[in-house]
Amino acid sequence: MRNVLKFLVSAAVIGAPLAGFGLAQPAFAQTKTQTLRVADSFPVGHFISERGTKPWMDEVVKRTNGRIKFEYFPAQQLGKAQDLLNLTQSGVADIGYVGMSYVSDKMPFSSVAQLPGSFTTACEGTMAYWKLVKGETMMKNEFAPNKVRAIFAIVLEPYQFYTTTKQVKTVEDVKGLKLRSTGGAMDIFARKIGAIPVRIPAPEARESLSRGTLDGLIFPNESVMSYDLQSFVKFGTKGGNFGSFVASYVISDAVFNKLPKDVQKILIETGDATTANMCKVVDHSVEEAQGKLAAAGVRYHTLTPAERKPFDDVSNEVALDWADSLDKRGKPGTQVLKEFRAALTEVRSKM
Repeated sequence: MRNVLKFLVSAAVIGAPLAGFGLAQPAFAQTKTQTLRVADSFPVGHFISERGTKPWMDEVVKRTNGRIKFEYFPAQQLGKAQDLLNLTQSGVADIGYVGMSYVSDKMPFSSVAQLPGSFTTACEGTMAYWKLVKGETMMKNEFAPNKVRAIFAIVLEPYQFYTTTKQVKTVEDVKGLKLRSTGGAMDIFARKIGAIPVRIPAPEARESLSRGTLDGLIFPNESVMSYDLQSFVKFGTKGGNFGSFVASYVISDAVFNKLPKDVQKILIETGDATTANMCKVVDHSVEEAQGKLAAAGVRYHTLTPAERKPFDDVSNEVALDWADSLDKRGKPGTQVLKEFRAALTEVRSKM
């Protein structure tokens, strides 16, 4: 992959810590140490925390010469996944993980990066979304009203179907299946193909599968392993593009605005670097994750172009419906969709 964020590529070494980020190291006069509380819902050992969150915290500590330190609360220790935005806004956490689907009522525009059929790799989706995050439309309509700002984000690779009793090859195969959905656009997609979307946070998927209240998931490959779901799902797809998920870490405006300007700059720079690095981690992990799942007994079917077409046709309908539904509420849905598609074109031109 060439020319993607040329100023960051040298820093993003897959499988290695993010040490240095290839950025200049400012000299600081040692002042009072400030500890920030970071909270997320990922289980211990999850690849996002191990390859993204922890290295990011280490780099911030290093670049501030210890002026900033962190207390890290994984695995929903401070609250449920769907509550972490509120907990960050209220000050229970200073920096919180926000799964954008869990807060689509408050932050609806981020769902544009979760629309099915939009992109083929995590880096395409992530870097296009990150360009949007830095733009005026998203800042004004998504983040400013919630009094938070994004530190870094990962848009996962296109989701696949993972099912318990039935191999998915065509649209007919998913009709009537109860599938875990992230909500928002994925709910619309699931209904249009005849499935029954069940909106639950990822940490609750295992229990639902074990009880038989789910027939499967629309899910990323790596997370099947991270949430230990491989003993329940028996079938998976390859080559599908059934939506995605935006995992973002945000800091409250109140906390960010009180930080020294040089520290704010470090948070922004290290967040940019983490975003660029993590999408590569995700893309490089797809084949490995699928190999592990196959070894655990998951049987894959690679969708042919003819099998994908009905899903792709529905995906285009979903994108237009998503934008139209926001427009009707007086929100710039069509504008955000247009900007995201333009950002995707720009990102692809640099690959």
